[in-house]
Amino acid sequence: MNGAESALHTAQAAGIDLCLANPGTTEMPLVAALEGVPGIRAVLGLFEGVCTGAADGYARMTGRPALTLLHLGPGFANGIANLHNARRARVPLVNLIGDHATWHLGFDAPLTSDIVSLAAPVSGFVRTTTAATDLAGDLAAAVSAALEPPGKVASLIVPADCQWEEASGPAPFAAPPSPSAPDAAALAAAADALGAGERCALFLGGDALGERGQRAAARAAAATGSRLIAETFWRRMERGAGLPAVERLPYFPEQAMEALGPLSDLVLVGATEPVAFFGYPGLPSRLAPEGCRIHVLARPEEDAEAGLEALAERVGAAREAPPAASAPRPGPASGALDPATLGRTLAALQPDHAIVVDEGATSGLPYYLLSAAAPPHSFLTLTGGAIGQGPPCATGAALACPDRRVIALQADGSGMYTLQALWTQAREGLDVTTVLCANRSYRILQIELGRSGITAPGPKARALTDLTHPEIEWCSLARGLGVPADRVESAEGLARALAASFSEPGPRLIEAML
Repeated sequence: MNGAESALHTAQAAGIDLCLANPGTTEMPLVAALEGVPGIRAVLGLFEGVCTGAADGYARMTGRPALTLLHLGPGFANGIANLHNARRARVPLVNLIGDHATWHLGFDAPLTSDIVSLAAPVSGFVRTTTAATDLAGDLAAAVSAALEPPGKVASLIVPADCQWEEASGPAPFAAPPSPSAPDAAALAAAADALGAGERCALFLGGDALGERGQRAAARAAAATGSRLIAETFWRRMERGAGLPAVERLPYFPEQAMEALGPLSDLVLVGATEPVAFFGYPGLPSRLAPEGCRIHVLARPEEDAEAGLEALAERVGAAREAPPAASAPRPGPASGALDPATLGRTLAALQPDHAIVVDEGATSGLPYYLLSAAAPPHSFLTLTGGAIGQGPPCATGAALACPDRRVIALQADGSGMYTLQALWTQAREGLDVTTVLCANRSYRILQIELGRSGITAPGPKARALTDLTHPEIEWCSLARGLGVPADRVESAEGLARALAASFSEPGPRLIEAML
């Protein structure tokens, strides 16, 4: 048994069943070793950012890491943006990064690079294997590190000779400890803060946005009159009819400050203190009002669900969450397409237990409010702000949950970063419906120009935010990658295309002209 074989058998024993790969010459022993480990599915991505983004989506839906198999420093660098998003999502993920043979590194061949320096900023664990006999143990350590609460990106650099030389066999895997419950002092402080009633809010992130966490939070909020607010961008949130109503912290700082302005106390549960995405002249970085007391019930690595349940008991909450608001599910919209009619039609027609991956940017904003009464669904968002996450994340979610329809609500500008994911969806026969919001612009940048006081941008500024001249033919691109596609220009057309996609297996792209 060589090093590569020992590593992959170790990975399988640790519960890993998926390898998302874009390999090269230095990874050939690992590619060959996959043949002898039938329990690990190998999936090809045509760009490394597809592999890393898909591993993120897979982890969000399973709680388990997938492997990525990447080629040296340049290949890893192609995947860094979506590893940044995965780090911000706090998901478990293991990168296997091939490197030159140890005895070849000193010759500074063209693909030689400082992989450790590339990996460190987006990884919670980085190690370089130095001998084939160490590879299995290093892989076991990487998986264990990835699974440490709340979840980490682990990067293992594997020289080629450490893959092909003889090894002694698989290594034992030590499961990491379960997340710890919040301590008594944090629980008491949170309970006291909730005494402020509507001037206090529970700020929810991480596992607090699962069904169990939300129901416990709703019990505590109902007993005290406090508010429930979610992070602006979260790893995964369970939503839909029957679940509590949770406010979403607005993206723009002025609106976020207005939402938080009445608060005297903010209790963090699985989330960190809210800050503005960017610094703006005359606006603070911290979004909570001056004088607002910040309390931490559960840090991201702690058991937020247990903390919320203990908090509900502490404040004398009822045993059951109060009934959710009974707003009816909207019907499909009619007429011209815009973000509101698109969001309403999708919320009206999405199937039960769908997984919605939202990288719709400005075009996706209305969907959140309109989908509160849709059937229960999982909602994944762009945690780190690095665009190009949507198509890969949807691919990974579909690999994780083949019995559920995945809906990718996708902006056109960011979709161009990783459209290669459509090819993987076609090859693997994944049930992904991509609703491509075609406004033919980087609309968020146009908004930011206006916010900067540039109300009449010049030709250079307009050119840098415009996606016409030429227009991108999304349907042609999708079909060229093996995915059927429709172009729709009305809400009625969108409804027909969605119904057709949801009734048939496999991927489909719907170009919605806004």
